[in-house]
Amino acid sequence: VLIDPQMQGVVWVKTREANNGLVVTRMGHSKMVMVFEQAIAAGRSVLVEHMEETIDAALQPIISRNVIKRGDSKSIKLGDKEIKYNPSFRLVMQTQLSNPHYRPEIQAECTLINFTVTEQGLEEQLLFLVVRLERPDLARRKAELITEQNEFKIRLDELEALLLDKLAHAEGDILDDVDLIF
Repeated sequence: VLIDPQMQGVVWVKTREANNGLVVTRMGHSKMVMVFEQAIAAGRSVLVEHMEETIDAALQPIISRNVIKRGDSKSIKLGDKEIKYNPSFRLVMQTQLSNPHYRPEIQAECTLINFTVTEQGLEEQLLFLVVRLERPDLARRKAELITEQNEFKIRLDELEALLLDKLAHAEGDILDDVDLIF
């Protein structure tokens, strides 16, 4: 569930899932169940826009991931039909409500992503847009530095895991293990 009052999350999802054959629908749309049947079978992503606090009961098997296994094949029962389930299928439900109250079982079965913009976040976005227009070289450099910083964080996590693994499997005095110290 995407909490997205300013509609920025929807833009991000549409951009991210464009290559996965994103299908956009709304809760209560006359062909919503047919859209889900086709998307589940084909492994496409579905974006349900402008949700309120109630969710159609027909979607409950999808939300609770009630996948039926028969041999190597998987299927899901949607309404009175059993549809072949493609594991590439993704469901994103978007609401513009800033503080929605869903049933506890919905909250337990879904990941809630809050795209609500803070004043500081909005200020950073506007500053980035101005810099991108006036100094595109700085905007490119910022993007490169952010990518580099993320790569460094990943490398740091890998090195920490390696160090912990070496410490856990060290035999004898750890100060004698030159590889471990340096």
